[in-house]
Amino acid sequence: MPAPAPAQIPTEAADPLRVWFRFIRLNRRVTAAMAGELRGLGLSIPQFDALSTLTEREGMTQQDLAARLYVTKGNVSGLIDRLVEAGLVERRPIPGDRRSHALHLTAAGADLATRGIAAQKAYVARTLGQLPEGDIADFERLVLKWRDLAREQPLPEDSV
Repeated sequence: MPAPAPAQIPTEAADPLRVWFRFIRLNRRVTAAMAGELRGLGLSIPQFDALSTLTEREGMTQQDLAARLYVTKGNVSGLIDRLVEAGLVERRPIPGDRRSHALHLTAAGADLATRGIAAQKAYVARTLGQLPEGDIADFERLVLKWRDLAREQPLPEDSV
């Protein structure tokens, strides 16, 4: 399969809306590619998101996990139910709190998360990792600026 032609960088002033559309389309493409990689491991993207987040900080509650993943508590509850049923996550009581449970990876969950992270790392190396180091640093700087601007905007009440 021949390599795609290099992107033509517009010479006129960049249009934020056009950049936005390109970013959204790129997000869809890389998400579809990662979904395929994860499917090969028997994982969906939401399952991988939960497992990989728990590799960063085990013992969080479902409410904490929902906030980290920008999803509703109801969405996380069903997701965690399925991960518990699959033997990948376990709920442990939190002393002094009868309503919440701490979420922990099982050995199988930790192994699957590690394999998913390796698949993601390999995909990133084949794509974003091919850019020059300076471009990656510039991109990160811009993404962080954009993130900060987005965080200044309130989210709709029903979105999380």
